[in-house]
Amino acid sequence: MIGALLRLLVWFVVLATLLSGCTPAIRFDEAATDRPIQTSSAPTAAGLDVPAPYRTPSPTPTTVPTPPPVPQAFALNLYQEGDFVPQYTFDWCVAASTQIMHNLMDDTGAGTWADRVQQGQLWEMARARSFNSFNGANPLGWAQVLTEVGMGPYAVVSIADYEEALQTAARAIARTDRPVGLVMWRGRHVWVMSGFESLGDPEQFPEFSVTGIRVQDPLYPYGSKQWGPSPAPNALLTPQQFATQFVVREPRRWSSDLPTGYMLVLPLAEA
Repeated sequence: MIGALLRLLVWFVVLATLLSGCTPAIRFDEAATDRPIQTSSAPTAAGLDVPAPYRTPSPTPTTVPTPPPVPQAFALNLYQEGDFVPQYTFDWCVAASTQIMHNLMDDTGAGTWADRVQQGQLWEMARARSFNSFNGANPLGWAQVLTEVGMGPYAVVSIADYEEALQTAARAIARTDRPVGLVMWRGRHVWVMSGFESLGDPEQFPEFSVTGIRVQDPLYPYGSKQWGPSPAPNALLTPQQFATQFVVREPRRWSSDLPTGYMLVLPLAEA
């Protein structure tokens, strides 16, 4: 009996010894606080030559060009009521046109030229300053009279191209605020261009198109069987309508150094 108890006691001692070998040498709370903190084996950012984050360069600001101005409808008209004067004879178209041109330039209306005697005097002046004109007045004499009576300077030009002739006349009116003399019917008659309509201001656009021509025909209301009726004072003609009577000068009508073309008695800018 005693021997059995001794064996049981020895067994408990051995069991206790085995259990003590499996017990940790430190307490759990000590292990939680004293154990070294495990860190990653990867190097830190501070230990590497890491380039700065890539930044896309800001684009250089570009100046957006201002779009060119678009030609708009434009109109200029020197005519006022009472400016028109008829020619008192079938020969005095240059003299009557001179009176009309004076009236177009005179904004006050106080000094309107319309007298028949004065028209005859202007005719004689123009004829005396003309040559090879079949005993009449030619464009050179007309330009000289306009200049001498204080409306100038004026000069005679001949332009081969129809569209260019219209542009030249419109540009001269816009620049000088003075009318243009028109040599009609191949040199047999004259009108006055008192204004125009265009697509684009001639002072702003080097290239513009004339869409309408304001005219004064001193022969109104008679017209011509060959060339057609006279337009009413201050009539607005299309380029197509105008072209039926505004044609190139007939070279045989009078001698000059000017080439054949569409003839204008053109106001010049003051020097």
